Amino acid sequence: MPDRDPQPVERQLPTDEARDLLALVREIARREIAPKAAEEEDAGRFPREVFTLLSQSGLLGLPYDAEYGGGEQPYEVYLQVLEELAAARLTVGLGLSVHTLASYALATYGTKQQQIEHLPAMLGGGLLGAYCLSEPSSGSDAASLRTRAVREGDGWVITGGKAWITHGGVADFYTVMARTGEDGPRGITAFLVPGDAPGLSAAAPEKKMGMKGSPTAQVHFDGVRVGDDRRIGEEGQGFTIALSALDSGRLGIAACAIGVAQAALDEAVAYATERRQFGHPIADFQGLRFMIADMATQIEAGRALYLAAARLRDAGKPFAKQAAMAKLHCTDTAMKVTTDAVQILGGYGYTADFPAERYMREAKVLQIVEGTNQIQRMVIARHVAGPEAR
Repeated sequence: MPDRDPQPVERQLPTDEARDLLALVREIARREIAPKAAEEEDAGRFPREVFTLLSQSGLLGLPYDAEYGGGEQPYEVYLQVLEELAAARLTVGLGLSVHTLASYALATYGTKQQQIEHLPAMLGGGLLGAYCLSEPSSGSDAASLRTRAVREGDGWVITGGKAWITHGGVADFYTVMARTGEDGPRGITAFLVPGDAPGLSAAAPEKKMGMKGSPTAQVHFDGVRVGDDRRIGEEGQGFTIALSALDSGRLGIAACAIGVAQAALDEAVAYATERRQFGHPIADFQGLRFMIADMATQIEAGRALYLAAARLRDAGKPFAKQAAMAKLHCTDTAMKVTTDAVQILGGYGYTADFPAERYMREAKVLQIVEGTNQIQRMVIARHVAGPEAR
């Protein structure tokens, strides 16, 4: 392993509080996350104790109101926290992003009473969330979902199955989109389902190319009963809630992607400055210097793009187009940069003795989750050129 420590990313942060927060996150990442990342990913071990530590440190509810236990930080700051965590271990960074996504519906569309009752435990009480939209037969076409919630007395009975659920089987609560009415997007409603609800179960985790420490599983609802007080928003509003959540979630994925890319660049630079061939460090050779320059430039461009979108969100302005652009560019950048890092390390890059191959395997999933990059291109094109003619 190279001994050269990477230089911290130079960040433009809005407050001293934010600078202190990032310093805390870097220290947690350095001490508690990065040293065990390779071993635990190889073993497929989910680091629940890390999420407990993040909760105790006030990091599980950063963008939400302090009134309910959140950190009340702007997205500009929250996303840079995600980037730092993902650079140490993507399972942790993406896990925090998913938890934030799962908390979004209640934090944004819930009633005051629902927020008082549930948010403190979700944001700072050690609970961990999951977001249930995709199904085995409805991924990109999420509006065709078939999981159904039927009114019964003063509550609902949910039956069906969800697929590709991060934290499936380990989450304490699930934000679930279920059909309560007609086919299509207008017949979907959102629910907050406890992780221990009778009738809720999870299949064995998927065997994945990367992120083996993050459980991804199908979640089954076999007559799961919830009261109407766990319905979030109005009946039929669920798809609107889901899409609104995903706009913010895509920024989380973009930040995680830049974290992985930065970690890969740091590894490549450390190796290239130490590895000698023909009497010189290989970092002296122009071919590799140009690769490193391109990697660094793509990362900086991605970071600027996701932060620009975050600042729009923080200002209360539309940001859906910019979120799709950030998700597209940053995840494609992560794939390119991690591939180049493996190339710079040569044969060593192809071995598990160095983390470059893990970064490359992990980067791939970021081009798929929370809307494939093909879907992002469709979203962007609709904003730029208008809807498709049918």
